[in-house]
Order: sequence, then C-alpha cells, then structure tokens
Amino acid sequence: MTLDQYRSHVKVYFDPLVAIAIRCRLTPNFFTIAALVASAAAGVLFYLRLELLAILAVALNAFCDSMDGAVAREMKCQSKRGDFLDHAVDRYADIFIITGIFASGIVPWPIGVLALTGVLMASYLGTQAQAVGVGRVYGGLLGRADRLVLIMLVGIIDLIAPMSFYGLCWFGWLLLFFGIFGHITAFQRFAYVWAKVE
Repeated sequence: MTLDQYRSHVKVYFDPLVAIAIRCRLTPNFFTIAALVASAAAGVLFYLRLELLAILAVALNAFCDSMDGAVAREMKCQSKRGDFLDHAVDRYADIFIITGIFASGIVPWPIGVLALTGVLMASYLGTQAQAVGVGRVYGGLLGRADRLVLIMLVGIIDLIAPMSFYGLCWFGWLLLFFGIFGHITAFQRFAYVWAKVE
C-alpha cells in the first residue's frame, strides 16, 4: 500500500493553501515548474553533501507536486497537457534527487543505478496503464509519495545519528530499498495491468 492512495484524505489540509494560491493567481504549471526547480536544487545539494538544505528542497518539491494538481482541480482547468507536464517533471525530479544522492559518493553507483531504474520502471508502468486504457495505477509497495517521505526521514536520521552498517550508510540502505521494492512495485503494476487488458 502506498501513500499515493491517501491523497484525498489530506485534501482538507491543502484547501486553505489552494485558496491562497488562487487568490495570488498562481497557476498549476507554476507549481509544477517550481517542483522541478526544487528537485534540481535537491540533487545539487545532495551532491554537495548539504543534506539539511537538500531535505528542505525535497520537502518543497513534495509540497509543490501536491499543490499543482490541487490547484488545477479547484480551478477546474485540468488538461492533458498539464498532466503530461506533471508526469515528465516527476520523472526528472526522481532522476535529479536519486542521482544527486549517489553521485555524491556516499552510496555506491551500482546501488544508485538499481534504485533509479526501479523507481523509473515503477513510475513508467503506473502511467503506461493509463495509456492502454486501464487508468492511472498507484498500487504496489512503493509509490512516489512514499519515496519522498522516506528520503526526508532518512535524511533527518542521517543528520542526527550517522552510521555505516555492512559498508552502507543510511542513504545506501535507502537506495537499495528503493531499487528492490521499486522493481517489485513495477512487477505488481505490470501484473495488474496485464490481467486487465487483452
């Protein structure tokens, strides 16, 4: 089960922020591009080993990623173009953040590549389901919201109590987790869609 399934439950907390954003004439695309900039900043900051700032940038990315859809729904201006932009930005955000972590040298690159491929394949199959008429699939063990929350939590833990276990730091184990469960999630989504289409 992933946190993506609980988006509707947190709507009440975003409603006041959405109202403010609309009054300030901030568009859904503004938040989508802001999310992209925040993720790029997070990647660079992780690479520079400025973890606290990187965590804040990840939090900003998560916030903007939630706001773009919420503002679009409230303004009733959802569109295929906006959805396409959102998915493209989300994939680049995954690339920026994960690459920044393992490019810093704190995680071996093979584990970083495993994590990146797992994340991208899980996300790809979730959106590809929509392309073949099944609808967007958020199921599986590891969704995007889960990853962002885990990156922030592990980042905080790493700042408070850094450690190395079997040669891997907290982020090393996190990316290994992303790699393994990302591919498992991809397989779960593949199996679900395969059973739905002919």
